Formats: sequence, structure tokens, C-alpha cells
Amino acid sequence: MLPNHKLFGVFLPIANGGWIISKNAPRLDGLYQTNREAAIIADRIGLDFIMSMSKFRGFGGETNHWATSMESMTMMAGLAEVTKNVKVWATMHALLSNPGVVAKMVTTLDHISNGRAGLNIVAGAYREEFSQMGAWDDTLTHGDRYQLTEEWITIIKRLWSEPSVTFKGRFFDMEDCQSDPKPLSKPRPDLIAAGQSDRGFDFSTTHADACFIGGRSIEERRGFSKRAREIAAEKGKTIRVCSMCTVIHDDSDAKAEAMLQRFEDGKDLGAIMAQMKSWGLAPDSLAAAARKMGASQNHTVAGSPETCREKIEHYIETCDLDGVMLIFPDYKTGLEMFGGILPKLRQRFPATSHEPV
Repeated sequence: MLPNHKLFGVFLPIANGGWIISKNAPRLDGLYQTNREAAIIADRIGLDFIMSMSKFRGFGGETNHWATSMESMTMMAGLAEVTKNVKVWATMHALLSNPGVVAKMVTTLDHISNGRAGLNIVAGAYREEFSQMGAWDDTLTHGDRYQLTEEWITIIKRLWSEPSVTFKGRFFDMEDCQSDPKPLSKPRPDLIAAGQSDRGFDFSTTHADACFIGGRSIEERRGFSKRAREIAAEKGKTIRVCSMCTVIHDDSDAKAEAMLQRFEDGKDLGAIMAQMKSWGLAPDSLAAAARKMGASQNHTVAGSPETCREKIEHYIETCDLDGVMLIFPDYKTGLEMFGGILPKLRQRFPATSHEPV
């Protein structure tokens, strides 16, 4: 179960380039040792969780962004062995993996971590990423993919708690399916989902403990946070709402702002356009849209450590967030810095009134 305070975690750089698409950003390689070092620091400084995405195809461009990546579940199992307290959240795509297999994989991660496992559920996908494996079905709509994912997670949760599962659905057919041992986590491993459509929020508030939101502005993120809570309230529930936050620091505000500008000056337009194409943007609008998109595509704070702390506090309060998942241009120096400001953030946000679903 998620702790009853504001959550602070880190989005691991599981693919090359991390989360800043720029020729001028540090050269993150996306490989295991880089992620291992980040996980150990995150655990030592007292973060709540570490999470990795699941990615199988990059976006090219001058930086060949995300062309090199680790597999999420197996990497998190390795990181569970080198950490002691931090939650270890892996990502799986419902379209790619049978729920019986995923239930067993997450249970194994939960046993390796002694009850610290979590599953980030992805209902959608990038078409090119899945079609390269013959795993894309053009006949499935957005709603179909969520229906599939609802069947998928329903089966997984039942396998974690029931001796045998028989399930006859539109997408899955399980007959006396068994999965032992059960997870150590009580009542079950953490479940996380991202999405900001009403359909996505309906899924999160029904099945997950926390939902992650994005948005192009503070106002849009605040609106998504409010909407997620409204949909949960309509069901007589609550939902934890979290968001990503890129943190760029230096020993002065001016130096940090200059660093951010260098990243913007070197943003990889080719990779950003390929990413936007995968989102479904029309080809004739890609170039203009990419020029407007920042190198850091998430909410970004820049400044001295104290300025970053103040800006993170403002972000949490303004958008009514229950937590942030941190991104850094350099994870070693960024996490070490964050360890210095985390005690003040804990003091400022000792608990949250929003309980998990």
C-alpha cells in the first residue's frame, strides 16, 4: 500500500538520452550500470519509489533517442537486489504480455524485493513499436485497448488472491489458471496507470492506486488532477494523482537557467518529430509542433537547490498533486542534490489527505 504522504520518486533513464531530447544534454546511455547507480542513490536518500518505462523502439534523430534500452521487469528485479526500502515499479504493456505470465513476473519481483513491487500499466502503444513485432491490431480502437487492459488487470489481480481463475472475456480465456506463490505485498503490489482522457481516468480510478498525469501547462495539469479526483469521487473512491517533473540545478539560478537554455538550443527536432508522428500528429504539422515542444517535455524547474525546492512545492500545491516522479539531466548529481532538499519537502508535506483507491 502506498504511504500516506506526498510521494517522491525517480523515473529511471532506462533508454539512451533519458527524458531530455537534446544534443546538448548529458550522454545518458540507458544501460544497467547507469540505472543501478541511480537506484542506489534514490534508496539511500529516502525516495519512495523508482520506476522504469517499457520501450522497444527509438525515435532516431541526431541523438538516436531511445534506440538503446533495457527491459523494464528484468532490470527492476536486478535493482530490487541492490536496494532496501524504495518501491520498485516496473512497466508492462497489456497488448504484449499474457496476464498469467505478468501475474507471475510481478509476484517474483515482489518476492525478490520483499514486498516492494509495483506494476505500471500501459493500455496504449506506439503503432510502429508494436507493429515491428507483429503485435499491432489496427481494428482495435482506443476504447477496445482499454477494455482489453481491464480484462488483463482483472485476471492479474484475481491470480494474486485466488487459488484458481476461470475467465471468459472478449480478449482473454483462462481455464483453471493457477499462479502460486502469491505476492508478499498486502493487499497486493502497487498498481499505477497513466492517462488523462476520461476513459483513462475511469480505468485508473477503478483499478489503480495512483494515476500519472501530463499536460502542456500548469493550468492543464491542474485541470487533469481535478478531473481525476472528480471521476473517482463519482465512484465513491479517491485516487492518488502524481506527475513527472524535470529538475535542472546548479549552484545559482542563473547557471541553471543557462543550462536549460543550452538544452533548448540543442533540441533534437528529428527525434521530437518522430515521437510526435508516433502520437498520431499529421505529417504536415510535425515540424511546427516540434519547434514549439521543449527539449524537456515535462514540467521543468530550474535553479539553485533551494529555488528548485520552492518551485517543486509550488508545483505540488498548484496542481494538487500527491507526488512527483523526478527526472534529471545527470542522475547522479541530480539525486545527490535532491537528497539535500528532500527533508524540507517532507517537512512541508508530512501527509496527504488523499488515500489510495
